[in-house]
Amino acid sequence: MKIEIPARKKLVYESTFTVKWGDMDAMGHVNNTMYFKYMEHGRIEWLRSIGFLQLPNGQGPVIANAFCNFKRQLKYPDEVLLKMYVSDPARVTFDTWTTMERVNEPGIICAAGGATVIWIDTLREKAASLPEALHALVA
Repeated sequence: MKIEIPARKKLVYESTFTVKWGDMDAMGHVNNTMYFKYMEHGRIEWLRSIGFLQLPNGQGPVIANAFCNFKRQLKYPDEVLLKMYVSDPARVTFDTWTTMERVNEPGIICAAGGATVIWIDTLREKAASLPEALHALVA
């Protein structure tokens, strides 16, 4: 299944990182599971930077689904630009989208993926309304 990143989205986070030797698999390229870790790291760092990783009232984000389209291989020691976007805020969810490209090949996407974030009350183990300030950031 190939899921396309929507045209209407909001850029909220960028970071660069270097592919580690241990990120590669026996085929000599970054293992597919690592792309999900890269996307997770971007999502977590963005949420932490805006103060919404874990709230004192026990609310926070969980992921309902995730996908990644692999377009070009990443290998050690590629330097990667990760861009994270958000879209479609609803009462308890919003979508995140991530692209990864080599720093030395700007605009050429190596991988693109996304995840649906559900805001939950961890004590009740139920969905909770997005905090107003978070909803405003992703709208």
